[in-house]
Amino acid sequence: MRATKTRALPNRVTTAVDLETRLTDEHHQALKLWLRLLSCTNLVEAAIRSRLRAEFGITLARFDLMAQLERNPAGLKMSELSRRLMVSGGNITGLTDQLEKEGLVARAATPEDRRVYSVKLTPAGRTLFARMATSHERWVIGLFSALNSAERSQVYRQLAKLKLHVAAAGD
Repeated sequence: MRATKTRALPNRVTTAVDLETRLTDEHHQALKLWLRLLSCTNLVEAAIRSRLRAEFGITLARFDLMAQLERNPAGLKMSELSRRLMVSGGNITGLTDQLEKEGLVARAATPEDRRVYSVKLTPAGRTLFARMATSHERWVIGLFSALNSAERSQVYRQLAKLKLHVAAAGD
């Protein structure tokens, strides 16, 4: 489900209609911040999804799976991929099937248990992923270019503080 839609205004300017549009001045600042963070995340993710599809004909889910395998050249068990990507085993099987058909990953039974499969990038998969990762980095840098270096560092530090607090509060 996409949380952001666009609508044309009479003067032909397009604005985002997103989670923040339901807020009023009476809403607590923390709620406003939460929805602003979520809106920004959704917009960045949508831009990355669109660019991956346009430039490489690949979904973000397939890119994420390949990223996990790139970080683990010896391969990962399908159950570990499922855990890391926070999706069901069935989703991992479907993604792996597609990538395997394209020659980008190889799947093999593990020596300790023939019922358990490990997946790793093929040489073609490593080559394609390197190209995609370079583009991905360039896109993210561009999307965050509205903030100068000092502003990016400040936001990063503040979000680290928030992350620690939220993680501790979740216990």
